[in-house]
Amino acid sequence: MSTTGTTSTSTLPDIVSPAEWAAARADLLAAEKDMTRARDALAARRRRLPMVEFGPFTFTGEAGEQTLLDVFEGRRQLIVYHFMHDPNWCSGCALFTDQVSNLAHLHARDTSLAIVSLTPWSDLEPFRRRMGWTLPFFSCGPDFADATGTPEGFGLSVFLREGDRVFRTYFTAGRGVEQLGSVWSFLDLTPLGRQEQWEDSPAGYPQTAPYQWWRLHDEY
Repeated sequence: MSTTGTTSTSTLPDIVSPAEWAAARADLLAAEKDMTRARDALAARRRRLPMVEFGPFTFTGEAGEQTLLDVFEGRRQLIVYHFMHDPNWCSGCALFTDQVSNLAHLHARDTSLAIVSLTPWSDLEPFRRRMGWTLPFFSCGPDFADATGTPEGFGLSVFLREGDRVFRTYFTAGRGVEQLGSVWSFLDLTPLGRQEQWEDSPAGYPQTAPYQWWRLHDEY
């Protein structure tokens, strides 16, 4: 019999009584709550990060040539994932893209998301169709990749729009991208955050009661 994919019980965690398991779980829960509070504090600090004016840049997408302002789709915030340019296609970037949830929830918080790559649109669009992705995809020029520090790699940038002015507010790469994909993880990277009243945000930031803004994605 094949043992592929199995693990010896001698290498697994200890087997204990229900009471011992509950005590160990309680200890772990305390550590998890500490991490949650630390993550909330880090997000509050991120919302106060200085920003830098950015652009202008142009991209190619389904609608032809578009500006960075166009990519916002009229919303105030924009999250851009920099999809690595690779003739063999980056499996890590594809894995990230597969995990992105329905964009209606981000849109409800005035936030757009787009995938941008140095890959020419003539190659990028067929790959998008092959993967069944409906997210907004764009091909960028080397000027945008250089300005974002992603000419040979992947990463994620956050932008804020004030009228016709665009500002870059955040960037992460490497393992900083690993935990992303949920609506909450994306909003925690933005300057406006989740926009809920419990958050530690600067005075005047838009905030509403938690939970009450949630909808089924076809009911916004």
